[in-house]
Amino acid sequence: MTRAIAVRKCDSLDDFHACVELQREIWGESDLEIEPATLFVVAANTGGQVLGAFDGEKLVGYTLALAGVRDRTPYLHSHMTGVKDGYRDRGVGRSLKLFQRDEALSRGIRRVEWTFDPFEMRNAHFNLNRLGAVCRRYLPNLYGVTTSPLHRDIPTDRLVAEWYLDSHRVVDAIADKRQDPAPGRATIELPPELNTWKSEDPAKLAALQLTIREEFKSWFSRGYIATGVRSAGQAPAYLLRPAAETDQ
Repeated sequence: MTRAIAVRKCDSLDDFHACVELQREIWGESDLEIEPATLFVVAANTGGQVLGAFDGEKLVGYTLALAGVRDRTPYLHSHMTGVKDGYRDRGVGRSLKLFQRDEALSRGIRRVEWTFDPFEMRNAHFNLNRLGAVCRRYLPNLYGVTTSPLHRDIPTDRLVAEWYLDSHRVVDAIADKRQDPAPGRATIELPPELNTWKSEDPAKLAALQLTIREEFKSWFSRGYIATGVRSAGQAPAYLLRPAAETDQ
């Protein structure tokens, strides 16, 4: 029998140091780019979140979120979520996000934001299709070029996911009532060779990044938001609609 993964708040120095070690294992960054245990301590004691997924006593995933204020409204910025190799595709990330949602709502916090790489279409599917988040901001080279092999030595362009925790869109998404993303009024298409370029052709990937950067900025400036991704059986694409047509 497979042991259930338990999600809970991390509240001890041992927990925080375990998060740091798992971070090091997942991202493989240099020491100067690793978030230290002290940041986890601060987040846990200033209205943020440090959440851990545990297989018995072993930490296999975590979420680090910081408290923020936007437009005079408190929200959480979910800075990092990582899952240990061997535990991915087992619902650990989803369990962390749903625990994060419940914990935030219990404190009257109705929005969580985080950033993600526009080229990571599995993450985009999870964020937009499965969780019901939307995107209306594109941040070029947010973290600079880092030492992490996951960032491929190109600028760290990021989309900002906005997760409106008690919206109809989110409630339906997490209840699996949205089997397919709603058709977009606009699309930003990526080539079917994307995954090959990510591993074998950094020059083409860098050129593609410049192209989609301008496409996202153009559509967002016109009041459109990204509401889903298309992937199954077709070239991958982001689906966009006017913000006024979308329950957020």
